[in-house]
Amino acid sequence: MARILLVEDDVALARGLTAALRGEGYSVDPAPDGETALEMARDEPYAVITLDVNLPDMSGFDVLKSLRSNGCRAPILMLTARDSLEDRVKGLDLGADDYLLKPFEPAELAARLRALLRRPAADPSPLIRVGNLEIDRSRCVIWVSGEQIDLRRREWVLLERLVVRVGKVVSKDRLAAEVFGFDEAVAPNAIEVYIARLRRKLGPQGPAIRTMRGLGYVMENTPAAET
Repeated sequence: MARILLVEDDVALARGLTAALRGEGYSVDPAPDGETALEMARDEPYAVITLDVNLPDMSGFDVLKSLRSNGCRAPILMLTARDSLEDRVKGLDLGADDYLLKPFEPAELAARLRALLRRPAADPSPLIRVGNLEIDRSRCVIWVSGEQIDLRRREWVLLERLVVRVGKVVSKDRLAAEVFGFDEAVAPNAIEVYIARLRRKLGPQGPAIRTMRGLGYVMENTPAAET
């Protein structure tokens, strides 16, 4: 499952594109501004990034330049209402891989993304190991000490969000935004419930998920039995 960072400040457009791309089988993380996008890109090796040129806090060109200067190798598709040659050249010179002019149909965006994902090394390595946990992101399969563990969809998304940020604290609000959709009603203790389920399924041999009160959760490399 390819994970996409969708950087778009128009809430309605972001909601529509997120729903459409998830319907195509992608995992989508929306970001409403440049600072949020840069923070999310630091934590996650995205398969592809769609980046709006006009953002409320900074230019999409500045975000693009920062991503490339910090070693981000993911293909980047610029979304823009500007149809000038100068803007297209500027973006390509800064490291953009493709341009899509607004307005566009979601089907065209999906086609552009498929083309970018077909390029060699577009998708990060699907296999991740954390202690005795092994996770295959391409097949949504996990093993603990060689034994396959069955997870439900939201448990899988929550686990993946913690795994890609191993050793880092992830806030409960951020986890809720990534596990649940835009329009889903989320109970106040929903993340706590899913964390408890994950801990039971991973067992004492799986990596520890530590609660950082007032901050969030952090996955550690050590087995839960050793903490």
